[in-house]
Amino acid sequence: MKISTELIGSIPRPVYLQQAMTAFSFGQLNVQELSELADKATKETIQELEKLGSPVLSDGEQSKPSFVTYPLQGLHNLASDGVVIPFADGHTRQLPKLTAGPFHYTTFANSYLHKAQQFSSLPIKQAVISCSAISLLYPQEGIDGYSRDQFLADLVNDAEADIRTCLNSGAYKVQIDFTEARLAIKLDPSKQLLAAFIDLNNQVLNRFSPEEKQKIGIHSCPGGDHDSTHSADIPYSELLPLLFSLEAGNFYLEYAAETDKQAVLTAIKQSLKPNQQVFLGVTNVLDPRIETAEEIRDLILEAADIIPIHQLGTTDDCGFSPFGDDTSTAREIAFAKIRARIEGTKLAENRITA
Repeated sequence: MKISTELIGSIPRPVYLQQAMTAFSFGQLNVQELSELADKATKETIQELEKLGSPVLSDGEQSKPSFVTYPLQGLHNLASDGVVIPFADGHTRQLPKLTAGPFHYTTFANSYLHKAQQFSSLPIKQAVISCSAISLLYPQEGIDGYSRDQFLADLVNDAEADIRTCLNSGAYKVQIDFTEARLAIKLDPSKQLLAAFIDLNNQVLNRFSPEEKQKIGIHSCPGGDHDSTHSADIPYSELLPLLFSLEAGNFYLEYAAETDKQAVLTAIKQSLKPNQQVFLGVTNVLDPRIETAEEIRDLILEAADIIPIHQLGTTDDCGFSPFGDDTSTAREIAFAKIRARIEGTKLAENRITA
């Protein structure tokens, strides 16, 4: 019985790329120079993942400005005063705001996939941002001549294209980053906001065949930025019954950092459908301590007592550096944690099949 293991996506960028991104933001570096350095970092990231024995690779999101805003690069009808997302340590992230229609993606995720495929023949997973996250760009006051309904219609079309072009380009899996799920409950305990987000994402997912849905996954976590979260206080028992109503075959859930793991496993067992697989985070990306392979093995074995083993996989709690300017986690620590996850998963697999 093989236990699947996959990374979420982002890997901390090397110092030279972090410096180049800063220089580019100040006009001290041109697009071509930045692109060459991003390609170098992508190649190095993929090569390191191969050395670790990772069965599934990622480009590490080396060239993305952030996991949220990549579709908006070069878009001119945006203002900077959009929705503010507060984190527990007091810092915030602010989304841009759409100022005029129409809205369309300027960058699709398959462009990152194509680049990664140049550097390896192993399976490559591609992360995309959720339709619901991008829906937050539309202002509450509306836009003259461009209704919210028209915006959402355009958005759903482009969100579908973002996934479909990746699948058509040979992505092993396409992972939808839905990190605003738990935050939605925090903002609206009635869960009407979360239900609206789920409905919007299902409008995209229902455009795919059952076979295609088995290659699509949903990632949910309480946020991870500068070693802080935005919604870790929202229990999974509040989220999972609705989350697993998403029409996807794979779910990637933060787990290692959860304090009440038995409650999480119980909530998963009650909500997981027969055609769905759950990948539990077994490395805490916000903690610099590197887990041992034995610790991870034991975490998996504990989960396997409750979740059917054929529906169980492993991952990391979140991306290690989902925003380009987040330098809170060292690159070597991220790779060490990934190594521990891979080795710990093999130990659990050997114990189960012994």
